Amino acid sequence: MNILVIGSGGREHAISWKIKQSKLLNKLFIAPGNAGTDSLGINIDIKVDDFKAIKSLVLKENISMVFVGPEDPLVKGIHDYFIADKDLKHIGVIGPVKAAAELEGSKEFAKKFMVENNIPTAQYQSFTKETINDAFDFLDTLNAPYVLKADGLAAGKGVIIENDISIAKSKLKEMLNGQFGAASQKVVIEEFLEGIELSVFVLTDGESYVILPEAKDYKRIGEGDSGPNTGGMGAISPIPFADLAFMHKVEEQVIKPTIQGLKNRKIDYKGFIFFGLMNNNGIPSVIEYNVRMGDPEAEVVIPRIKSDLVELFKAVAENKLAETTIEIDERTVSTVMLVSRGYPMAYEKAKEITGLDKITDTIVFHAGTKIVKNKIYTNGGRVIAVSAYGENMNEALKKSYAKINAIDFEGKKYRHDIGFDL
Repeated sequence: MNILVIGSGGREHAISWKIKQSKLLNKLFIAPGNAGTDSLGINIDIKVDDFKAIKSLVLKENISMVFVGPEDPLVKGIHDYFIADKDLKHIGVIGPVKAAAELEGSKEFAKKFMVENNIPTAQYQSFTKETINDAFDFLDTLNAPYVLKADGLAAGKGVIIENDISIAKSKLKEMLNGQFGAASQKVVIEEFLEGIELSVFVLTDGESYVILPEAKDYKRIGEGDSGPNTGGMGAISPIPFADLAFMHKVEEQVIKPTIQGLKNRKIDYKGFIFFGLMNNNGIPSVIEYNVRMGDPEAEVVIPRIKSDLVELFKAVAENKLAETTIEIDERTVSTVMLVSRGYPMAYEKAKEITGLDKITDTIVFHAGTKIVKNKIYTNGGRVIAVSAYGENMNEALKKSYAKINAIDFEGKKYRHDIGFDL
C-alpha cells in the first residue's frame, strides 16, 4: 500500500523508519518531511494543516493510509475532513477525530474529562484575564511550586512551574496577556504533584488497545532539569520503576477508564493516546494527555516495537486491533537531542551539519533539518536525536553520547545528563 506520513520532526522520522520496514509498504510519502525522511520515501512540501493539498496528494498518488504525526492538524480536524469527503472517507487515518483531539487541544477539557471518569489527577481551576483576581486568590491557597498551563496548544512550551508566589502571579499575568498567543487566553492552575514523570502510550481502534513501551523524556533545557521547558532534550525506555505492579495500576486506573470515557462520549478514537504521568510512591496520576505519539519519546519507543507497525495501523483502521498482538524488544533504547543555539527561545537556523556519514551502531533521527544542494542544514530548534540500543540504560546512553561528537554544526547544544535521575 501507499502510505502518507504527515509531519516533519523526529517523531515522523522514527515512524517513517519503522513503516519502511513493513512488507505491506509500496510507496512512502512524507509531508513535509525533513532531510532524514528524504532517504526513506518521497518528501512533499505541503503544510501539515493544508487539507486541500493533502487531499490532492492522496488522490494523485493512490494513498490508502495516512498517519498524522503532530497535534495541530488533529486539533484542526484532519480526520473529520477525511470522513466528510466522499473521495477520502474510505482511507484509513491514524489519528483521532477533532472531538477526541480536544484532550490535547484544551487542558481544561482534559481535566474535566479526567474528573468525569475518576482518573487520578491534580486538583485545578481555570481562569481568564477577566478572572485574574480569582486566580491570584486560588494561587494563595496552594503550596509552592505553582503550576501554570496554557489551555491551548503551545508547542510543548506552555507550562510554567514557579516556586515564588509573586513571580507566579506575574507570570500568570503575562500568560493571560498573550505570552503564548491564543493558547494562553485561558490558563489552568494546578496543584503540584510530587514524584517522577513518565510517559505511557497506547494504540487504540476505539474499542481495543495495545500498550506500547513506556518512556521518560527530559523537557528542561539545562542539566539537572534546570531552565525553561523545551519540546524534549532526550528520552529513555524502558523505565526501571515502571514494573508490572505499577503498570497494572496505570492500566486499571488510567488507560481503561480513558478508553471507556471516550466510548461513553461516542467518540471513535483511532490512533495513539499519550498519558503524561506522575509516579508518586507507586501511585500514578495523569498530568496531561497528548493525542499523538510523543517526541522525543517516539525515538526510543518505536525502535523497541518488533511488530510490523503497518499491520498494527491497518488493524486500527479496520477495527481489528483485538485480533493482534505486539512484540517488544527487551533492550533499552536511549536518545539524546542535539539542539540549536538559543533554543527554546529564538534560535539559529541554516547551519551546515557534518559527520552524519560517520555514524554507525546508532540510529540518527532528524528533527529540524533540510537538504539544500545535497548538503544538510539545521532547520529547527531541535535538530537531531541520536538513539541507541543497549542491554541496560548505561550501555545505551554510552553509545548515544559516543556518536554525538562525530556530528557537528555551529552552535550545537545538548544535555550531558539524560537518565541522571534513574
